Amino acid sequence: MNKPFYVYHLVTKKKKSPGQIISFDKNEHNSLFRFFFETNILNAKGETVDRILQNGICDDGLKLNKNDAETTMKYMDKTMRAVREAVVEMVRLQDYPDYPSRLSCLYAAKTYEDILSWKKIFDSYNRGVLQIVKLRVEGSCFEGNGSLLPKEDCVPFSDKMKQAKAYWENREENELPELLVNGKIEVVEIVDEFEQNFIALHT
Repeated sequence: MNKPFYVYHLVTKKKKSPGQIISFDKNEHNSLFRFFFETNILNAKGETVDRILQNGICDDGLKLNKNDAETTMKYMDKTMRAVREAVVEMVRLQDYPDYPSRLSCLYAAKTYEDILSWKKIFDSYNRGVLQIVKLRVEGSCFEGNGSLLPKEDCVPFSDKMKQAKAYWENREENELPELLVNGKIEVVEIVDEFEQNFIALHT
């Protein structure tokens, strides 16, 4: 068992309470997993993208109305990011199985200063931060560099796997690390609370 350690976390969906326990193991998925792998993108008629494209085929090629085009672009963006996460997870399972999964972890920061830097980023995207909390973790952690994640492009999977390996090796200087933690996680302190009018996007 690893020695317990303390980290900071941004709460954006539902406020936490002191003493609350959050557990992440092999069977517990986070909001990143649920967003990329358990939700679908539909147009105003409730149609999936494959149906949209089938209906848009005509003698002149492919014609889509604004809603269908926007739905298709959202689907492509989400799918490319889902592919990235799937490749990163595949490389982790193959080469770094002791590291926490990006799909079954809590994202945190080692210091209060680091978590404030992340809050500025969240605020810039209108991701409403409700709290900064201090956590006691009995589990594993990995300090990642988000800039090393596979790019959201159409390069071959072999290239994405090389990029994913670079992410897990994390040999480059990292000015703003993303800390992945799992195991038994206890909320030990509510450091800051914020009143927000934003719609929260992540926990």
